[in-house]
Amino acid sequence: MYYGRVQSLPQTIFAFIGKHRLLKAGDRVGVAVSGGADSVALLRLLLDLRKQLGVVLSVVHFNHKLRGVESEEDERFVAKLAQEHNLAFPCESGDVRAHAERERLSLETAARHMRYEYFRRLLIEGTLNRIATAHTLDDQAETVLLRIARGAGSRGLAGIYPRLSVVGSQSSANASIIRPLLGTRRKDLEAYLQELRQPWREDTSNRDLRHTRNRVRHGILPRLERNLNPAVREALAETAEIARAEEEYWEHELADVLPTVWKAGVLKLRALVALPLALQRRIIRAAAESLGLRLEFRHVDEILQLTSNHPGTSKTAVLPEGWAVLRKDDELKIEPEGLPSKPSDYEFRLPLPGTVEVPQLGSRFEAVLVSQATAEVYNREHLLNPALLGQELRVRNWRPGDRFWLPHTKAPKKVKELLQTRHLAGPEKKLWPVVVNGSDVIWVRGFPVPSHLQAENRASQMVIIREVPMMR
Repeated sequence: MYYGRVQSLPQTIFAFIGKHRLLKAGDRVGVAVSGGADSVALLRLLLDLRKQLGVVLSVVHFNHKLRGVESEEDERFVAKLAQEHNLAFPCESGDVRAHAERERLSLETAARHMRYEYFRRLLIEGTLNRIATAHTLDDQAETVLLRIARGAGSRGLAGIYPRLSVVGSQSSANASIIRPLLGTRRKDLEAYLQELRQPWREDTSNRDLRHTRNRVRHGILPRLERNLNPAVREALAETAEIARAEEEYWEHELADVLPTVWKAGVLKLRALVALPLALQRRIIRAAAESLGLRLEFRHVDEILQLTSNHPGTSKTAVLPEGWAVLRKDDELKIEPEGLPSKPSDYEFRLPLPGTVEVPQLGSRFEAVLVSQATAEVYNREHLLNPALLGQELRVRNWRPGDRFWLPHTKAPKKVKELLQTRHLAGPEKKLWPVVVNGSDVIWVRGFPVPSHLQAENRASQMVIIREVPMMR
């Protein structure tokens, strides 16, 4: 994984891109450049490989405005770099500090949220179909070590993925954020830039030991290298690669097994206990996430204890956020603690086109513009006419009185009646999502859209509303 010969670095990166299928000829790639050594090296490497890869490059920059004059100088440096290489320069800035205060986030988390939201917009708008970020092997090692220290299963140990799909782009079904440097050490990138006599910007905040990652980077990992394993960074990065493959396997396994064990808010006990322990844990976690509930290991373990038939075994377990699990006969039911209290309603703005996350469901909803050329991959009964919709939709759980007009029916039906045909109960039924345009329900999970709102066969643009699991 580690390649120490600086002179062969471009071909090392080319091999990594090929191994992970990060790019293909014709891709429009925005290189996220902050001005630091890693991102400047990424740009220069992709410039070296541009003809070999057959891609179109631009430089993307987000100014977090956290370091006053330094932030402005970073932006000018990156703009000049783009100009020197005749590259387009999409750039945006945002008040990260205000966002952090408003959302009660750390500055680092708030900055990442705003930066990635900007990347997502560029991809969704179709300006680009790839954005390359400069995460290195060192970043991977730091991430894995932090997650080990905080407590993580194989999902956490998988660390940073080489490719992160960003569905919803109107120009590509495979828009993604890619990390071509994930197998490369930071020190090799700096040596590469020195050989090129290419300057970069130093971010003084990277030395601020008040930030946890900086303490790992400048203190803990160097000590581990000196006293435990000189190749500890490579070892941690290899652990992440192994964990990613494990996660991919379990995702396929879980998709087949979950519907047979988890139905209508209930875990079937006999089916659950017949499975290997590792799969039991994943099923419990996935069942909870389908209700918008994230469980730690100890919560999963408490639920598993309910499966015991020993005399005196507890029949209930308390979960986070006011939820509980109750054993009754051969079923485990996850529900809000102290029923008959009801799960709270939710409602979120869904731009058109755009996306929104719904934590209550563990899902992200996307309103995607579909061209005539790509419409054939979708069921026509799920495609909407954008001319009949507003610029902003709302995702919410269904409410008493909501009506929805199924295709090929004479009149709208109550959503309550439609859900009864699905044999839903408890929180799953209460939280069932709909999308509204004004006061009209235009989409219900699991049903085709109304005939009068469907796009015509020859329409140049159509809209599809999709629900996908939130990115982890």
